Formats: sequence, structure tokens, C-alpha cells
Amino acid sequence: MIFDHDHFMDYALREANAAFDENEVPVGAVVVLDNRIIGRGHNRTEALKDATAHAEMLAITSAAEHVGDWRLDNAILYSTIEPCAMCAGAAVLSRIRTIVYGGIDPRFGACGTLFNIPVDPRLIHRIEIIGGIREPEAVELMQTFFRKVRKHKEG
Repeated sequence: MIFDHDHFMDYALREANAAFDENEVPVGAVVVLDNRIIGRGHNRTEALKDATAHAEMLAITSAAEHVGDWRLDNAILYSTIEPCAMCAGAAVLSRIRTIVYGGIDPRFGACGTLFNIPVDPRLIHRIEIIGGIREPEAVELMQTFFRKVRKHKEG
């Protein structure tokens, strides 16, 4: 089966823009199964006062509710930025098949940058990783957000 990663990353970018509009770090995620979006989320850590309210976590939870099971076999997680250790771990535990992300995260990335949790042979499940999809847009959104934050702090 051929997957249109650009198409589904567009939906993740829409979620990231929603986070931006809510003054959250602009990361968005969607979970796709059988070529349909079954879960979506964007960062809500500030709004929910919850360190676990990352886009990927919310999208995985939404997808699990949709299918009625915590196992998301054959699902693809799209995230605008490389998932952190918590989100990569949640993807492994939920049996996600593939993680597709936009930009790398040099500070927290756990899908090849700092760690590589999804392919660690010590874990019971391994995940295919595809990076760099719509990377310029994802990175630009993050840079714009953090410029705005710095300008606000200076002003």
C-alpha cells in the first residue's frame, strides 16, 4: 500500500497551527489507520497544566478511543516534530507500526537524534521511522513561535 505522507502531515501541521494559535509549543500529530485519520492532537501542556499533554500522546489516546483498544497495530503516527522519549515510548507500547515526523528535535528527540527508542532491540516492539516529511514548514513554525516567545519576554 502506498501512503501519501505529505497529505497526512498536512493534517498534523494544521494541528500544530492550532497549538500555535493557543500559545502552545506548535507540535501537531495525527494517527492514521487504513488511510483514515483516527486520532489527532496538538500540544496542550499549558492549557491542561499537564506535562504529558503532548500532541502525540493526545493523538494516540484519541486513536485508542476510536478503535476501542490500546493496541494500534498497523497505525501510522504523524508528528510535525520528532517525538520525545515519552511519546516514542507510548508509540512503542501502543504498537504503532510507523512514525513519520517533520523536523528533528535536537534537545528531546527520541527517534534517532538523542535516543532511538522505537527501534531499540531490547523492547518487545519496534517501529519504522521516517523523518523529514514537510520538515521546512514544521521547523519554520517552531522557529516563529520561539521568536515570538523571546520577543514577548524582552518586551
